Formats: sequence, structure tokens, C-alpha cells
Amino acid sequence: MNKSLSEVHHSVDTSAIKSPIKRFLAFLGPAYLISVGYMDPGNWATDIAGGSKFGYSLLWVLVVSNLISLLLQGFSARLGIVTGKDLAQASRDMYPPLINICLYIFAEIAIAACDLAEVLGMAIGLGLLFHFPLWLGISITILDTFLLLYLLKIGMRKVEAFIVALICIIGFSFLIELFFAKPDVAQIASGLVPYFKSNDAVYVALAMLGATIMPHNLYLHSSLVQTRKFNRTPIGILKAIRFNMIDSAIALNLALFVNASILILSASTFFSHGMFGVTQIEDAYKFLQPLLGTSLAPILFAVALIASGQSSTVTGTLAGQIIMEGHIQLRIQPWLRRIITRLLAIIPALLTVLILGEGATGKLLVLSQFILSLQLPFAIIPLIYFAGNKKMMGDFAANNFYKTLTWIATILITGLNFYFVFIQTNEWVHDDSISFIAKFIIAMACILVLAVLVFIIIYPILKKSKKQKQFTLHQQHKLTLHHIKAPRHIFISLDFSSADSKALNYALTLGGTDADYKLLHIVETPGAIIYGEETEDYETRKDIEIIEKHVAQLKEQGIKVDYLIGYGNPKKAIPELVNEHMADMLVMGTHGHSGLKDILFGTTVEDVRHSISVPLVIV
Repeated sequence: MNKSLSEVHHSVDTSAIKSPIKRFLAFLGPAYLISVGYMDPGNWATDIAGGSKFGYSLLWVLVVSNLISLLLQGFSARLGIVTGKDLAQASRDMYPPLINICLYIFAEIAIAACDLAEVLGMAIGLGLLFHFPLWLGISITILDTFLLLYLLKIGMRKVEAFIVALICIIGFSFLIELFFAKPDVAQIASGLVPYFKSNDAVYVALAMLGATIMPHNLYLHSSLVQTRKFNRTPIGILKAIRFNMIDSAIALNLALFVNASILILSASTFFSHGMFGVTQIEDAYKFLQPLLGTSLAPILFAVALIASGQSSTVTGTLAGQIIMEGHIQLRIQPWLRRIITRLLAIIPALLTVLILGEGATGKLLVLSQFILSLQLPFAIIPLIYFAGNKKMMGDFAANNFYKTLTWIATILITGLNFYFVFIQTNEWVHDDSISFIAKFIIAMACILVLAVLVFIIIYPILKKSKKQKQFTLHQQHKLTLHHIKAPRHIFISLDFSSADSKALNYALTLGGTDADYKLLHIVETPGAIIYGEETEDYETRKDIEIIEKHVAQLKEQGIKVDYLIGYGNPKKAIPELVNEHMADMLVMGTHGHSGLKDILFGTTVEDVRHSISVPLVIV
């Protein structure tokens, strides 16, 4: 099984830390990356809409959402800690390929909806502070593609520190905003009583629910907890679960403070002044100064919005990678994955702005969060099954009390979804402006989604009778020994870097003087890329001259050796030579570039290992 987020898997070692306090602090971090998804620009739109239209009356939705999120994120962290699988990997192992593909598509739609909110939030924030037109702000957001890639290069703890810094900016900004707003404490308390004023309140509440409990966070958390390396004993696992629960409680309650602050600010500023139609972030920014009587309020609002969008874009990238690699085992370069995700968000955002105008962004933000809410059951239901499955989780399976609470929350969310879908579908059916073909497509889509939902509910129950692999800390396996022949044809890839000597020496220790060796070198000049073997430029001649000297030096020592020259991209050329000449083993040194080149070109080893069928030894 491939490791989830392999580049940072077990990158934070807690096993050697003796101090209990320092060990606990070492576990803190993953939940803060999760918490930013609970305070992204999509939340702002729904919280502003809820506060301005319905005052404090929907405050209870945020509290209930936070309690549900604590349950679900706890399940997600437990799954990753105990099984070493993220939610996408576990789903792939559980469900048939066709259903797995459907779950992947639904998850990707949720990622795109989430990224849409981030794009609009960042663009709006840039426009408010620097007076950029919205279309320009949307276009600029593609430049943050490489931010996460840089942060991952310098370490997972640096990523977490960056996110915590942005959260502090957001929290501090709203703390000051609330000081200016002076909300009514009695009315805030009244907002904790559950009720809906109208069907519109149900729609906004459902969007708030989707904005708060984000499906991609469930995938993300089950992977991020695996960045911690700890002693995999029963006590070690139990401590890891507890530490992550504390981490989640702190981080998600900070997110609740931010969301509640936005709703309270909207209610005390707009609703209390009879401004029920303030649903746009831009309008909220514009009215803050005259209503609160200070020019600092809108500036803090815009700064917090940019920090929110930027922090969310980091976690959205990671979640997209986890979903793609887990569900369909497809790993592409992170920068390419980021650009694809960002373009899927930028295109509808730009079209909305150019066709419907900037005033439609608020509705688009709320719609994006409603889409997230519709996706929730497809992430939550498998998660409950996995976290409560004793065959997967052993003694660490969630108990019946927590499973019951989570099922109640799932039924609540799914019921609200069906209620609104029924209302909306009924309106579309009776809308004469919608064509019959469009109505038919909508009906078929609803049937498909319902069928997949029913399947993922009943399939694990039907599968219980089948034997599943049981998780234990130390499984006993009978060892079967086979005589393995020593490799006869060993290929050694050279890039004329300091790693070549290590690769050569290691290969010689494996094969000795009996093996046949071939030195591989790939010429990467523009001429080689275009003309291949026909190129005769200076660098190609020089490379051949160097490798011939290496061959001559080795032959003097009685080693049977020859060389092969490839042309173009090493990721393709090396596997072609290895496969064509039927090598028994390939030995490679670490690549000769780092930093920005890694971001642009990736690493050769990662692509080569997927394209050859012989053992690959990395020195």
C-alpha cells in the first residue's frame, strides 16, 4: 500500500521524545490545518447571509456543526492512526471499482467547490484592499499554486506554523471587530435555541453546515495524523488518539469562535439596523465603517479574508492529492495537480463575474457550500463504518455510543439534504423556462446519486459475511524462503553528479565481478530532445567522452561493463533502455537537482519506478 502523503509521512518523529509535555506538543498541528477549512471564505458568505437575514437565530447551527465536526474528525484521526490508511485508501479497499470511481468524482466536485470559495474569497479580499477588479483578483489567485510546494520542502512543522500564524491573524482581527460591534449577549444566548424561521433559513443553515463540516477535511485529517511517527504499541496508539482528540478540540473551537464572530458581527451590525439583504462579502466590508464608526474595521475584515483564503488553499491542495492518490492511485506532480484544481475553480468564477456581474459572487459562494453539504454523506457513511469496524480497528474501534451519535448526525445532515433537494427539484419541474432535456438530466443525476448513496450504506453490511483482514499490532506470518538468483545484468544510471560514485560502488558490491554492467546516461540537451540519436552537439559528444572514460576505467579492473546513451527526458528514456535491454536490476543515485527544479520537473526516481518491472535500488 502506498503511504498517504508519502513526502511527509512519519516526518515528525515523536517516538524519541521523553518529556510527556514535549511529546504532546509534537502531536499538535494536524487539526489546525483541518480547522482552516472551517473558516474559509465560503463560511464567511454563509455566516454573513445567516446573520444579516436571520439575526442570531442560526447561531445554534454553528454550535451543532462544531459538535458534529468534533465527532467526525475524531473518527477520521482514529482511522489514520490505527490502520495507517487515509479515508480514500480505505474506501478503495472496501467498495467495488465502479462505486469507488463515483466516490472519487463526488469528492473531486467537493474539492472544486471548496477551491471556488477560496478563489472568490482571495479575489474579493485583494479587491477590497488594493481596488483590483474582481476578474483580475481571480486571475492572480493562480500564483499561489507554488506556495504549498515550497512549504512542504522546508518541513511539515513549517506548514503548520504558517497556518497557525494565519489563524492568529483571522482570530485577532475578529476579536477587534467584535469589540467595535458590541453585540447583545442576551440575543446571542437566544440564538442557541434550535429553530428555523422559514425555508430560506433551512437553505442557509444547510449551506452553513456544508461550509462548517467539509468533506475533504475528513480525507485530509486521516492522512495528516500519519505525519507523526510514534511507537506502535497499544499504549502508543492510545496516546496518539488522545493527543489528536485534544488537538482537534482546541483547533475546531477556535474555528467555531471565528464563524460565530462573523455571524454575530453580521447580526449586530446589519440585522439590527434592518439591513437584511447584506449577503455579499463586499457589501459587508462597505457597510462596516459607517455602522461601526471606525476605518480600521473594514481593513481588518479584508486582511482576515485574505488570510482565510490563503490558508484554505494550502489544505485544499493536500486534500486533492490524498483523494486522487487514494481513490484511483494516480500520482501526478503536485504543481500540476494544484493548477488543475485551481483552473476548475477559476473558470466558473470568471464566467460568473463576466456574464452575471460581480454581484453574483455571494450566491456562487453559498451555492459552493451547498454542494459541499450534498457531498458530506458520501464521506461520512464510509468513515463511520471504518472507524467502528473491529476487524479493521481491533480494540481501537469506536464504541457504540459515539457511533450512535455520529449516525444521528449523518441522518440529520442527509435528511436536510433530501428536504432541500426535494423542494428545489419540485421548483425546477414546474419551471416552464427549463427545457425537458435539462429536467431529464437533473432527474437522472438525482437517481444516480441516490443509488450510490443506498449502495454505500448497504454494501458493508452485506460484506460482513466475507472474510476481511483483521488489524493487529504484530501479525504472525509463516515465512516462505526461495532461492533468489544474483542479478546478472545490472544497469547503473549516471547523471555525472557526486552521486555517481556511490551508485557505482554499491552496484559492484551487489553483482561482484561475475555480473555484466551497463552504464546509462541520458542526454537532455534541446537538440537531444528534438533530434534524439541524430543529435551531434558539443554537450552530447562531451557526455559520450566522459562515459567512455568511466567504462575504460572499470574494464582496467576486470569488470565486464558497457554503456548505453539515451536522449530526451530521463523519466521516459531510462525505463525504455532498461526494458529494451532486459536488465535484472537498476541502480540509481539521488537526483542532481533540488528546490525550484524539483517543483518544475519533479524527481526522476519517482517516475522511473512506476515504469520498470525489475528491482530498483536507490543509493
